[in-house]
Amino acid sequence: MAQFVKRGKTWSARIQWTDDDGKRYSKSKSGFSTKLLAKQWAVDQESKLNKGVQIAKEISLVDYYNNWVNTYKKDKLSAITLDRYKYTGEALNDFFHEDKIKSITRVKYQEFINQYGSTHAPTTVKKVNSIIRSCVKSAILDDYLFKDFTQRVELSANKSKVIKVDYLNLNEIKGLVKVTTKSIESRPGFTSRFMIITAIYTGMRLSEIQALTWKDIDFLHQTININKSWNMKQKDFKPTKNESSNRIIKVNTELLHYLNILRDHRKSNLVFFNQYGTIPTSNAVNKTLRGLLSGLNIHRRNFHFHSLRHSHVALLLAHGVDLYAISKRLGHSNISTTANVYAYLIDEYKDKTDKQILQALSSI
Repeated sequence: MAQFVKRGKTWSARIQWTDDDGKRYSKSKSGFSTKLLAKQWAVDQESKLNKGVQIAKEISLVDYYNNWVNTYKKDKLSAITLDRYKYTGEALNDFFHEDKIKSITRVKYQEFINQYGSTHAPTTVKKVNSIIRSCVKSAILDDYLFKDFTQRVELSANKSKVIKVDYLNLNEIKGLVKVTTKSIESRPGFTSRFMIITAIYTGMRLSEIQALTWKDIDFLHQTININKSWNMKQKDFKPTKNESSNRIIKVNTELLHYLNILRDHRKSNLVFFNQYGTIPTSNAVNKTLRGLLSGLNIHRRNFHFHSLRHSHVALLLAHGVDLYAISKRLGHSNISTTANVYAYLIDEYKDKTDKQILQALSSI
């Protein structure tokens, strides 16, 4: 039942209801210029109640987001991914402050995307929007909302912020392999070099390489079973990035030769356990990689260990390997992920692909 009262030149509206446990609630709002507007507000509130939205719940978007991350995401995410959720929360706080989640409209959210996108790259905006959309869907399930204000929002971004990941061409890869494996047999305790070789030949992620154990490597059938990753902070195993990251890949005899050197000197079940009694960190392998590249007079501003994964893809594309096969080898959930991440590489090999297409058509 709604009540309407006129005070001076404005109207106020008040609704009352009882929940399933018999507890009574009321909600009011004033400042309406006409009684009709006050009635419209009351009808809207009662409509939300009928749809199951608990309008008595009041929480800010930022508070709900933080609670959602701590409840549903915190214990399941990698440190890197959790940082992305943290930055997303900070961006929401900077724009929305204490705004109640019920008050956020599509227009307001579009303004947020426009502002955020003006200083961030397209991929970053896409990831942030995806995180917020998941949060909003959860808020709907928790009866804080009944409408998704992120739906059909136009993503905008600053394309100048796109960082093109450098990769090595075929000659540079050959040079890196040569310098990395030089005298490697006499230095089995320095496992960073072995990790670099593994990345070049497999395209594996650093955490996947760090987590390799000897039972994961099948020297007879020339395969590596990728079924876990490494938590550097806790110095223990953790699940792979996602289910599709669990995979078995074929490897070449050259890589198995270098891994066999480590096996002959192994001091642990961990393949890349080094002379210091630990697994090389990201900083350690990147320091080694930079030194090797510098010796080859290769200076790439954005090149780091993960760039070896990009170089591996470039190598496979250069030899005409099918994108679907590459996607499976990398452990992507679907081929569209591979196509999006390595679009710049695919474009660079378009001329070669076009020639292959014309040759195929001419053979008819």
